[in-house]
Amino acid sequence: MAQELQLVAFQLGEESYGVDIAQVQEIIRMQPVTKVPGAPTFVEGVINLRGRVIPVLDLRKRFNLPARQDTKDTRIVVVEVPPHTVGMIVDAVDEVLRISEDKVEPPSPFIASIDTEYLRGVGKLEGKLLILLDLSKVLSKEEKNALEDLKGMAKEE
Repeated sequence: MAQELQLVAFQLGEESYGVDIAQVQEIIRMQPVTKVPGAPTFVEGVINLRGRVIPVLDLRKRFNLPARQDTKDTRIVVVEVPPHTVGMIVDAVDEVLRISEDKVEPPSPFIASIDTEYLRGVGKLEGKLLILLDLSKVLSKEEKNALEDLKGMAKEE
């Protein structure tokens, strides 16, 4: 019998994405983000989440999608991207869902909107497709190192 994946589904632009629920710590409303000079372009800044400094990434910038104003649905999904905890700004969080692994296909080389290296696959749901992200590959090693530097800079301020 096929394994089931439990995912948090969210929106970025017109697309639906999913991440493994085991990597999601929490989902919070958008809040003011403190800019940090010298941060990578896709890093919005940092937030203080119950005493922890958490870098916040703008997934729209990361995936080269057009910028958009925050709405009442904009959320920060706090996830584990080992060895970091980061917040990802998304347009909206849809639901927590289960999908059978046999309904997930490997990413097509023709997907041009984002680099396929961070894709775990594409899930087929009734009436739509869900792009499954591999959070361990969303950031390169250099970018993970930059986050480490960013946390250090934010603590000094």
